[in-house]
Amino acid sequence: MWGDNRDMDRGFTLVELLLVLVLLGVLAAVALPSYQTYRNRVRTAQAVTDVAAMAAIIQTYANDAHAYPDSLADVKLNGKTDPWGQAYVYYNVEAKGKGGARKDKALNPINSDFDLYSIGPDGASKAQVTQKSSLDDVIRASNGKFVGVAADF
Repeated sequence: MWGDNRDMDRGFTLVELLLVLVLLGVLAAVALPSYQTYRNRVRTAQAVTDVAAMAAIIQTYANDAHAYPDSLADVKLNGKTDPWGQAYVYYNVEAKGKGGARKDKALNPINSDFDLYSIGPDGASKAQVTQKSSLDDVIRASNGKFVGVAADF
């Protein structure tokens, strides 16, 4: 009756617990980069949507005022941030000239009306969209015919 208690003391051994921990670590190591990639794709898609919507607002303003706004504040978009927490960048090419405009590989402006873009996840950008630090920027190009990641332009 009060015999051997070995049957009641059954549990996991240290080796079994370590094996489970190793398996969980491997799964986390595989899943985390995939999750980060997914989050970046979602943020990029949100930035593309934002740039397209903001460009439509700017175009509506230009149709009513017969000129593009000087800044995003003129169309009540000042302070709008991209999914990475950086402010969107606007430049009126038509009024300010081509000097500050974004440029392609041949150093031609990518827009003749206005530039609107996010500096992307790395927070760095150059005027030429083919530069390494600009490839992740979400840009509006070809006067609105292209909105997407600069690397795809």
